[in-house]
Amino acid sequence: MRRQHGYVIPHRAVPRTDDRYLEVLAQSVFQAGFSWEVVRRKWPTTRRAFRNFRIDAVARFGWHDVQRLLADPGVVRNRRKLQAVIENARVLQEIRRQHGSVRSYVQGYLRPKPYAEKVRILSRTFRFLGPTGIFHFLWCVGEQVPAWEHRDPRRRR
Repeated sequence: MRRQHGYVIPHRAVPRTDDRYLEVLAQSVFQAGFSWEVVRRKWPTTRRAFRNFRIDAVARFGWHDVQRLLADPGVVRNRRKLQAVIENARVLQEIRRQHGSVRSYVQGYLRPKPYAEKVRILSRTFRFLGPTGIFHFLWCVGEQVPAWEHRDPRRRR
């Protein structure tokens, strides 16, 4: 990671596995409203707590898992965000069923759409993901994004 204009610039690469898409999506969820530095510092523990973001494992998480995560000081302990990651894993399972893989969904279904349409689709598809989180997610998975200051298509220019 490097810094530019005071922002932490995350690593950018097309994920090699569907599970890596979940990890990037989870980072986007956890960073909303939090210091990116705090999330980054807690990430190794968060990765272990979420079973390395294996989609099928996280999708099976239930009430007891949420309680376990809430008790772990090594993760961001926000119930809504923890539940959003679990629910988003279940959404990714459905996306895999419909599109064959998360990569096919991103590159085949989303890629040809205008950025504002991608924001609309992703904000309706995933929990706890707003315009900045969507920008972060798309940037990290190697998709084209507008300039940082134009990341929210609802803003007036």
